[in-house]
Amino acid sequence: MRSKHRSWKYWVEEWIKPILYALIIALFIRTFVAQPFKIPTSSMVPTFKPGDRIFVNRFIYGTRIPATKKRILVARDPERGDIIVFRSPVERRKYLVKRLIGKPGETVEIKDQHILINGKEPEKPLILQKNAYYNKGDFGKPRRPVTVPEDSYFVLGDNSMNSVDSRYWGFVPKENIAGKVFLIHWPIKRIRIVK
Repeated sequence: MRSKHRSWKYWVEEWIKPILYALIIALFIRTFVAQPFKIPTSSMVPTFKPGDRIFVNRFIYGTRIPATKKRILVARDPERGDIIVFRSPVERRKYLVKRLIGKPGETVEIKDQHILINGKEPEKPLILQKNAYYNKGDFGKPRRPVTVPEDSYFVLGDNSMNSVDSRYWGFVPKENIAGKVFLIHWPIKRIRIVK
């Protein structure tokens, strides 16, 4: 009887508790610190290629309290040019990766393959001047600026010829944002910090 008791205690102390602690730590890190995602499509080429694996900084825009819209410990708000991961506004179980273009209250227009914010081409980030953006979808029609609602953002894929983004389905609510991409960690030859 004692040997069985010692055996059970041994398994609990040596295996079950360490595995349980590791799972709790991993869940905490994934929920509040960094979360891995895989790039499924070519919508962000050349920044990301299909199959790239990325890490997302989950705390930079604040830690979201589960089952609420409230965020605490906010380092900063999302900025133009950030590459964000967010829950799709149209397919709730799907996460998407796009570049943040328009912030709350701004008007966004695509004209001659350039982005105009409040009628002017933004000076920064420079990537917005290097990419070509095309007029497609209900929210990206020529000569039709759209105004970004409060607590929402306008996002586009860097490869706008092959991206379903805010031009089609509108705006990303702030509450849907999971975080900011900060690292490509796979494949090895593409490992780099994402700015």
